[in-house]
Amino acid sequence: MPELVYPPVIATAKTMFRVLDLKITIEGAHHVPRTGGAVLASNHVSYLDFIFCGLGAHESKRLVRFMAKQSVFAHRISGPLMRGMRHIPVDRQAGAASFRAAVDALKRGEVVGVFPEATISQSFTVKELKSGTVRMARSAKVPVLPVAVWGTQRLWTKGRPRTLTRRHTPISILIGEPISPADFPDPNVLAAELTTRLSALVDRAQREYPDSPAGPEDTWWQPAHLGGTAPTPEQAAALEAAAEEERAPTA
Repeated sequence: MPELVYPPVIATAKTMFRVLDLKITIEGAHHVPRTGGAVLASNHVSYLDFIFCGLGAHESKRLVRFMAKQSVFAHRISGPLMRGMRHIPVDRQAGAASFRAAVDALKRGEVVGVFPEATISQSFTVKELKSGTVRMARSAKVPVLPVAVWGTQRLWTKGRPRTLTRRHTPISILIGEPISPADFPDPNVLAAELTTRLSALVDRAQREYPDSPAGPEDTWWQPAHLGGTAPTPEQAAALEAAAEEERAPTA
């Protein structure tokens, strides 16, 4: 089936990157296989992470099919684009169907992008990873690659106003070596390995980031352990729990 939607979307995004003069650094792009299925498992700090995570696969000429929540597909503008790019809807009420769709795509030789933290990390550190990523890679017998994105939170993240026209922002994309499920017969050990490698990549992206806050009011985008004013992991967990409680239906 011809790709009628994805290429022009990519071209538009790249044009915007040039207009905004984003300082994009991609490391490890050669790890993305040029053929066959693979899972890209990225940390999640921004609503735009899928764009930049996908950009990391362009050197290998791969189009990444991202798993995204059903509401994005239901939107009148984003829905047709998401379906046209053959991304995979995730219905939390019917998770098994989403899982099967992703595994089927991997077995067909697609690259599937996932955010195993499930939601944006407000602490900007790696949260506990959901088990679906590892189960998916094991079921399809494909490698999983940790991907760290950093700097994207300065454009648009949870609880902050969008600054999509912000210019000259450095964006880091680090892609780690493929992890083969065959090397980790125990899924818990595989999950621990993915967490370790992803956390190390994110930490390196943060520590090597070529920009610093402009002043005390600009420290919000740095994690607390690096001197920023983002919530600590414990504070972020409390914020998420409170938000979940607000969304819960009342009797």
